[in-house]
Amino acid sequence: MRDDRPPANQRPPSRKGIASLDALAGFDEIIDVRSPAEFADDHIPGAISCPVLDDAQRAEVGTLYKQVSPFVAKKLGAAYISANIARHLQERFLERDKSWRPLIVCWRGGMRSGAMTTVFRSVGWDACQLEGGYKAFRNHVLAELERLPGLYRFHVIAGPTGSGKTRILQAMVGQGAQVLDLEGLACHKGSVLGGQPGQEQPGQKWFETCLWHALAAFDPARPVFVESESRKIGRLRLPEALFLAMQQAPCSEIRVARDDRVAFLLQDYPHFLHDIGELAVRLNGLRALLGNERIDDWLALAGQGDFPRLTASLLELHYDPLYGRALGHLRGPRRQIEAGALTTEEIARVAQQVLASAP
Repeated sequence: MRDDRPPANQRPPSRKGIASLDALAGFDEIIDVRSPAEFADDHIPGAISCPVLDDAQRAEVGTLYKQVSPFVAKKLGAAYISANIARHLQERFLERDKSWRPLIVCWRGGMRSGAMTTVFRSVGWDACQLEGGYKAFRNHVLAELERLPGLYRFHVIAGPTGSGKTRILQAMVGQGAQVLDLEGLACHKGSVLGGQPGQEQPGQKWFETCLWHALAAFDPARPVFVESESRKIGRLRLPEALFLAMQQAPCSEIRVARDDRVAFLLQDYPHFLHDIGELAVRLNGLRALLGNERIDDWLALAGQGDFPRLTASLLELHYDPLYGRALGHLRGPRRQIEAGALTTEEIARVAQQVLASAP
């Protein structure tokens, strides 16, 4: 249950059980009654899933609506919805007291959320359905992703692969900085070898919702630090307004000797040392770009267990040329920061220097 809601006498009044997006903070709980697949695709952060139609039931009712008649579909849908609301009420909400105030969300603020709202209000709870439903929330997120980047003073952390940019940003969080962790939100390090072991990337909609949620929490009076990224992180696209704001922002470029970068990467990507098959799959994906001979040479080094030479060659022949081209697209003022071997102490020192250099 939400613990940041205003006192009861300060909450916005409900309008016949309807609430708008600007009243979200006034509710104790957000209940999403869409199907599990809809919820997994995207939802309001903090919402809980209580589907009144599961995926199969929703498909069945939708088919009846199109192929038989709306009346027949609504009869079956009402039966399913009633049974599911009763189950949720008994299994999840019987312990809620009379002051509990839930917000109910479906696709457009229609039948599904309306049914649960009606039942909950008949119990005596001040339940409301979200006006416009999830669709209104989604439109709000997209509009805010166009607006919010213009409110902040971004400061970009750049540097070639292996220069510890993510670790530096993490150290800056510990030093009190505002940091937008794009790779953390995307579950990807932004390169052909950047997928996180055992983690799938989120869908585009959920990524954008998490990005909006992070941006909305920042203080516009303080700078926001972010790692330099291309338009895509793995298979996810950055919103255009954010990408353009990052390109025009001041930049701290981290400079690290290649040998120190190799040593750091061997520690930062340990999973590839133990899964040659997965490494081979990723490298084979570069054949069309880099040619068979180069990829075969890299696979031979991997097969021999010569990961230092493989890493150095990847940096020299693939990653560093990519970085050089990407650096040319950054238009803001740039300051170079020299770093030594990327120990914990050195990363903390560099983070402090970046903070000191930010406007």
